Amino acid sequence: MNNCKTKVMLEGDEYILMVDCNQCPLSASLEDNKECMNTIFSSLLKNKNVTKVVLSQKRDYEYNEKQISLLKEIAEIYRRIIENKTRFSLINAEGSVDKKVSEYYVRFKKFILNEIKSDPVGTYVELVRLRREIKVEFQDNLNKVSNLLSMLDEIIGMLERTKLITILKPYLPGYVVGDRRIYSKIFYPTIKPDFMFSKLMATYPHEGEVIDSYFLPDETEVTIFSLPDNLLKLYHIIPPELKLSEEEYTILDKARAILTEHTPNREEFTNPTRVRDVFYNVGRDLIEELAQQDNINLTPEKIDQMAKILVRYTVGFGLIEILLEDENIQDITINSPQGKNKVFLIHSKHEDCFTNIIPTTADAESWASKLRMISGRPLDEANPILDTEIEVPYARARVAVVTQPLNPNGLAFAFRRHRNKPWTLPLFIKNRMLSPLAAGLLSFLIDGSRTFLVAGTRSAGKSSLLGAMMVEVMRKFRIITIEDTLELPGEYLKNLGYNIQQLKVASALSKQSSEASATEGIRTTLRLGDSALFVGEVRSEEARALYEAMRVGALANVVAGTIHGDSPYGVYDRIVNDLNVPKTSFKATDIIIVANQIRSPDGLKRERRVLQITEVRKNWENDPLLEKGFVDLMKYDPEEDALVVTNELMNGDSEILKSIAGNVREWAGNWDAIWDNILLRAKIKEELVKVSENLKDDSLLEADFVIACNDQFHKISDKVKNDLGKLDSKEIFSRWKAWLDFAVRNREKS
Repeated sequence: MNNCKTKVMLEGDEYILMVDCNQCPLSASLEDNKECMNTIFSSLLKNKNVTKVVLSQKRDYEYNEKQISLLKEIAEIYRRIIENKTRFSLINAEGSVDKKVSEYYVRFKKFILNEIKSDPVGTYVELVRLRREIKVEFQDNLNKVSNLLSMLDEIIGMLERTKLITILKPYLPGYVVGDRRIYSKIFYPTIKPDFMFSKLMATYPHEGEVIDSYFLPDETEVTIFSLPDNLLKLYHIIPPELKLSEEEYTILDKARAILTEHTPNREEFTNPTRVRDVFYNVGRDLIEELAQQDNINLTPEKIDQMAKILVRYTVGFGLIEILLEDENIQDITINSPQGKNKVFLIHSKHEDCFTNIIPTTADAESWASKLRMISGRPLDEANPILDTEIEVPYARARVAVVTQPLNPNGLAFAFRRHRNKPWTLPLFIKNRMLSPLAAGLLSFLIDGSRTFLVAGTRSAGKSSLLGAMMVEVMRKFRIITIEDTLELPGEYLKNLGYNIQQLKVASALSKQSSEASATEGIRTTLRLGDSALFVGEVRSEEARALYEAMRVGALANVVAGTIHGDSPYGVYDRIVNDLNVPKTSFKATDIIIVANQIRSPDGLKRERRVLQITEVRKNWENDPLLEKGFVDLMKYDPEEDALVVTNELMNGDSEILKSIAGNVREWAGNWDAIWDNILLRAKIKEELVKVSENLKDDSLLEADFVIACNDQFHKISDKVKNDLGKLDSKEIFSRWKAWLDFAVRNREKS
């Protein structure tokens, strides 16, 4: 480490000791390398204010303030020894120089002046053993070494009071001096290769219990740990970029330096997929050329992997992209200030987790700049909030960014990962968010072209349920979606043959925008022809335009949207009192679906459930709650953990269902026929889930197959009606089940 140059840098309120180890033949490791610890120890003696240490050797190895404070305690002991040389002088202490005593003192002095700087644990053990040896040697004349023993006792006592020795003392029985593996229990750096900004705590937690592990598509290793002192789980990743050889790191760093000379402009970033493809192809050729120049043999697979990594850290979003690869992840939050806080996330199986990723200020600024270019929306002091969406390999996500002055500590991010494929009602049945009967009821209502509001709190699954309702719309109908950030599965359904037009409007949070307002967007749909309308979220003044669309579209097409609210009356209060929609207009709402998260008694687990399916009646004047304007058709029963049928629905007391039936000759005035059709739809949804579970094939519940099932249900229903002159539910189910068995067999063969 003699070749290692050191300097102290002030970054914010932190003093960072930078150690350049690139010319050093030894590994840059505080825990593994005694010379490295010696260099850092000597620097801490000169710079008391140091709060963080970074060793740079191809990668940056960063030791945080908590770890460095352990060494600073030892350095303070060393400083006290140096400042009190006479106190620890043998001649001054013993009054004469006995040869044997002098030999012991030389060993003592070697430990406290030399070894302690590179191996404080070994020094402590040696001093304890030295004291024991002296007591045995001079057991008949301890007075002769009393002062030397006093010095030993004093320094051993000082060391025992340090956190370093306190933490490691349980591991010292049988400890072999010089075995540096003991330091790995407390010193574990975050690692950042040269081409990365984010830092990774690559070391596994010593006391963590592995509760899950798996690999992502790009070969990133994911391990979930339960920790004894934390309710949160640790979501730990080791991406492929941490497994590259030194030669491969060097090539990547050179390639990154060349590619970053060209920063895509705003026009190029309007098509980020195209930019990624260009950078991937250029990067692949560049890596291959650099490898040939350095006579390094790389396989085509390795070049491909390195090119993808290069794209990730040039025009991409770095380690965030790896997190978004994981289908289990629902939300990612990155708090300010950067460089100190770990990334947090919500995992579908393991709930709230923290990660081993620590983004830096450079990360945050890079992401913010790219999001501005991708969205075309401002993010500055006048517009401190940015709502947009991103699409990266394997995933789409909604992104919210806040900056100063709203966030005084700089930039903070929240990523909401969208499922790769749309949710479907059968998937919700499998996940217990809906019961089969509730799915059958919603299917009936959607085919009846009703108006809906899906309500709930944040992360209740509102948008997912709205997307599942889109899947239930027959493909023969046109659909228009209106969103400020594209979350609904419009593009996916378009690829499955749906007639869909997506409209993107200005964010309600933006103060300045060239985009059309949500109000203008909704009113435009009324001039775009006969269409079902799905609104991503009703937030502001567009509510009045939505109700205009509801009134125009009544009895003709589905009109649906999401809104924040925890009950039907909560929705009414927000629509009428907050968003100033007239009470009479609110009556255009037919159905309110309330979804929310329920918690386990210990508060550690959360599950999404639909809690109410409520009909809005029209025969009230002032207060729908007092005048029985809300009628629950189904309501959540916590004991059964399911939606259950209310007496009103069971007895056919539903104006909406009767209204739907009034337009169908076979159902008009016949509640039993209506109920029978709802049960048929429920049975079909339930049967599909059962077949999927029996075959252990979840793909049967995905949108493409569910849509095929829905198509067949409608075709078979029409055929049975023509053949038998009526909608015979038993015959419809029998023929549909035969089709399902045939379709599943063909899928298995293919």
